[in-house]
Amino acid sequence: MGFIAAFLWSFVLWLVLTAGSKGMLWSTEELAAGVIFSAVVAFTTRTVIGEKASRFLNPIKWVAFLAYIPVLFWGMTKANLDVAYRVITGRIKPGIVRVPVELENDAQYTILSNSITLTPGTLTIDACPEEKALYVHWINVTEPEPKDSRVIAGPFEKWARRLGR
Repeated sequence: MGFIAAFLWSFVLWLVLTAGSKGMLWSTEELAAGVIFSAVVAFTTRTVIGEKASRFLNPIKWVAFLAYIPVLFWGMTKANLDVAYRVITGRIKPGIVRVPVELENDAQYTILSNSITLTPGTLTIDACPEEKALYVHWINVTEPEPKDSRVIAGPFEKWARRLGR
């Protein structure tokens, strides 16, 4: 099951990245290369995905992920504007904060950590599931000990819980 999930994800990504070249949607060579490269990726990563591969094939998860993309991009846009303001004005107060989270598994920690790191001005340094916390470098520490993740992550934790089930 891990091979199939990795193959499908890789092939879909290949199709998205190569669409529209040479005046047609895909040439025969592009499709053949996509199948070969996707098979190689799937074979090498089949054990990484493991027994939970079926969740990657769930169409509801794909729809939820597509719904999350605008949320992530909006968060990135706001963070870009905030960082630009801080660079121009020099109002920077960097630091590392412990952010408490209510997540249940590694997939949720990965989604939230990557979402925080993708937004400018923050960088996830460590994820500690045993402490139920993330350690984040923040460009403007307004709360040295936040009570929840909303100060740094906004709605990302809620989405990470939903997507990582």
